[in-house]
Amino acid sequence: MLTDSFGRIHDNLRISVTDRCNIRCFYCMPENDVQFVPRAEILDFEEIERFATIAAGLGVTKLRVTGGEPLLRRDLPKLIARLAAIPGIRDLALTTNGVLLADLAAPLYEAGLRRLNVHIDTLDRERFHTITRRDDLPRVLAGLAECRRLGFKVKLNAVAVKDLVEPDIVPLARFARENGFEARYIEFMPLDAQNLWDRSKVLLADDMVAMLSREIAPLVPVPDPDPRAPATEYEFADGSGRVGFIASVSRPFCGNCNRLRITADGKLRNCLFAIEEDDVKTLMRSGATDDEIADLVRSNLSRKWEGHEINSQKFVAPPRPMYSIGG
Repeated sequence: MLTDSFGRIHDNLRISVTDRCNIRCFYCMPENDVQFVPRAEILDFEEIERFATIAAGLGVTKLRVTGGEPLLRRDLPKLIARLAAIPGIRDLALTTNGVLLADLAAPLYEAGLRRLNVHIDTLDRERFHTITRRDDLPRVLAGLAECRRLGFKVKLNAVAVKDLVEPDIVPLARFARENGFEARYIEFMPLDAQNLWDRSKVLLADDMVAMLSREIAPLVPVPDPDPRAPATEYEFADGSGRVGFIASVSRPFCGNCNRLRITADGKLRNCLFAIEEDDVKTLMRSGATDDEIADLVRSNLSRKWEGHEINSQKFVAPPRPMYSIGG
């Protein structure tokens, strides 16, 4: 098992397949002049599969494919099929903004994918355009309809920015309830490329719980929650639907973290907010053995800190923005 110095067992690997994206959410990317990694520096499918296989041999059982926007990666269903076939992998998921889902949902399902997290902050077309700087809400909704038809398990990821998305919290939860999805609200985190984050701009999980309980139905904690899951989950007391809150700011869950990340350009990170990272790609391309790469993973994990300390004076934002790290 991959265990760090604090006794946390790591069985969850997040794999970014591209840093490119087809929308421009203000809390993630600048609107223009975004600097992307040259394509030659991005891990190819063979390298991704090899690293995931090594990780599985070390005890990783869960994979999540991210970006950027992963559906921009050419032939992505082929990679999904290869990852799904790795011995020891019991859970495979993907996070997407949903813009390309209408066309790619079926090939992804055929490749073995069953779980999706779809980023959608609002059902209001004008506000969607304000947040993403693109008029793509109808395409996202079409993709979600296709996912429902195919039988995907879908979670809707919404970033909670105070004084912006309050009108969207309740409608999004109702939409999720009506379609068999789970709404998941993510407190605004200091991972933007333009240094716009301020704690006063964070819409807190407790405020959203109160809002949903008042407007829809009381929320009650789910029984027997997974202690290592990043989201605190609730069920509506009327028996219809579930919501989750990723409260990295108000309720840090670092003590139960089980995740490692590899970026699209092959850098290994032991925390979303890590300052340091290790270069897996160079090791692979210089002829390293699987054992040498496994040693690098263990070394990286051995240096994992106790927590990100967002709420203290010690916090330092990572040098990479979210789209470059991977969701």
